[in-house]
Amino acid sequence: MKISYLLVFVILCSAFVIPRPPQEDRSLLLTQLKETKANLLKEVAGLSEEQLKYKPAPDRWSVIECVEHIYRTEGGLFAWEQQLVSAPADASKRSLIKLTDEQIIAGVEDRSKKAKAPEEFVPAGGQTSQQIIAGFVARRDSLINYVMNSKDDLRNHVVEQSPLGPIDAYQLLLLDAAHTNRHTQQLVEVKNSAGFPK
Repeated sequence: MKISYLLVFVILCSAFVIPRPPQEDRSLLLTQLKETKANLLKEVAGLSEEQLKYKPAPDRWSVIECVEHIYRTEGGLFAWEQQLVSAPADASKRSLIKLTDEQIIAGVEDRSKKAKAPEEFVPAGGQTSQQIIAGFVARRDSLINYVMNSKDDLRNHVVEQSPLGPIDAYQLLLLDAAHTNRHTQQLVEVKNSAGFPK
């Protein structure tokens, strides 16, 4: 009889969705942030200054300009996320969100869909290549530390107007990681171009 009651209990429990704890909920985001950082650093490792600054065409970005764009964009997106979570959480806005986390990653990383960078995120120079790369690493490490240790409710803070429509704070940071991969793909294209210095 006790076994029967236990079986019924297990079946009933399996009918309900058990919310994942915050640290588990953030595992995809942390993986994306860490992997895209590692991939970017792998692609720029060992490149000479000539290689970092080579442009396939006057209207194309160099490798280091791609990194600077990633670095500048990450600063803007993180500031936006911080502003978003400073307001009261509002779970009622979650119904506005139409995109899954996976759709955001796939959509941003798809380089067949072109987009013009906002002026404030366009590479401006003024820093050495080493400063730009070190700046990216420091900023990404700070972001990873925030995601690992912050108690902010990333799912119930929703921005209604983003380039992808309504998304939550978690997805905004996921967008940032995917954006890094998008432009890592771009700098790999530069490295594979015919005139890239050997």
